[in-house]
Amino acid sequence: MCYKPKTKATRRIFLHQSINSTLSRAFDHQDNQFQRAFQVLRSGIDQRAFPCAAVAITQRGKLIAHQGFGHFTYEITSPGVAPDTVYDLASVTKVLATTTACMVLYERGLLHLEQPLFELLPDFASDPSQLDARRRVTLRMLLAHSSGLPAYIKLFQTSHSKDELLRQALQVPLAAAPGTRAEYSDIGFILLGEALERVAGEPLDQFCRREIFARLNLAHTTFNPPQDWKHLIPPTEDDYSFRHRLIQGEVNDENASVMGGVAAHAGCFSTAFDVSVFAHCLLQGGTPLVKKGTLEIFTRREALPQGTSRALGWDTPSQPSQSGRYFSSRSYGHLGYTGTSLWIDPDRQLSVTLLTNRTWPDRGSQSIKQIRPAFHDAVIEALH
Repeated sequence: MCYKPKTKATRRIFLHQSINSTLSRAFDHQDNQFQRAFQVLRSGIDQRAFPCAAVAITQRGKLIAHQGFGHFTYEITSPGVAPDTVYDLASVTKVLATTTACMVLYERGLLHLEQPLFELLPDFASDPSQLDARRRVTLRMLLAHSSGLPAYIKLFQTSHSKDELLRQALQVPLAAAPGTRAEYSDIGFILLGEALERVAGEPLDQFCRREIFARLNLAHTTFNPPQDWKHLIPPTEDDYSFRHRLIQGEVNDENASVMGGVAAHAGCFSTAFDVSVFAHCLLQGGTPLVKKGTLEIFTRREALPQGTSRALGWDTPSQPSQSGRYFSSRSYGHLGYTGTSLWIDPDRQLSVTLLTNRTWPDRGSQSIKQIRPAFHDAVIEALH
């Protein structure tokens, strides 16, 4: 069973400690303004698309919505969700942590987008049958999901440690010629994370904690959340097949789990508020993390492969899009497997963070694919 919150006072203290003075609070009328959008989420809970959700919406430097919905699980006796509930971000980790780390290192002249991966990880080019192709895979291709690596492999089934999993990831055969096809790849980001650690000279979580989370005062954003946060984190799955336990307060993704909870493709936990502070930073042009020019390079849709919707690390709206119908062409965002998402529209100076645990109890529900774009549409319609 889930852990229950200690007290309402604990919740209020937790939220108070998170408040960042650069993002002013202006959500007194959120229930009226976003009535339809919030109803979309309540209907999703009723349909068992997810048991709970937390939302944060920012526009022009103001936090205009901050709300929690539902309970940790479908049991009415399970803890109720607060706006400051901590969620497993899943692949939103790729942008909040990994891509941002890439931007910081790029701006410092330490990370070079056109650098071949094998120069940092020589074992990547050890297969003579694909030697020429593998030597052409660059860090840019990993960020843009155009490396030719496959989308996903259950490396956790054959490896029992981070080192073992990385050795296997380095040997995964290319499924396409580098640069010819965009295919979203967890394997590519696992390897990118290892390359980043070589460039930075320290583990990914340590770099992100100092250079991203601390600089933005994201007090409740972390890899491997401490044990005393557990009562603030909804469970993501009752895992009968791999770990044989309820997954709460630890990363849902099995490959990231074998890697010790710290991986470039998944592993971050955060609140909707902290994610919105991060989004606000990007809407300000990257200050204080990176310069505007660096941000533009990473959030601009790539020209190749032809037809790709990918930027560097980020995705951009394509039809049909999980961002809905209204986000501008300059928008960028990312989804997470556990039911999380962040979309940012610089034209509207708007960010929408939606965090859920749609994988509870068994990953079966796919209804969020209809609910998420409907929610985004209702949000933007409410702003007109």
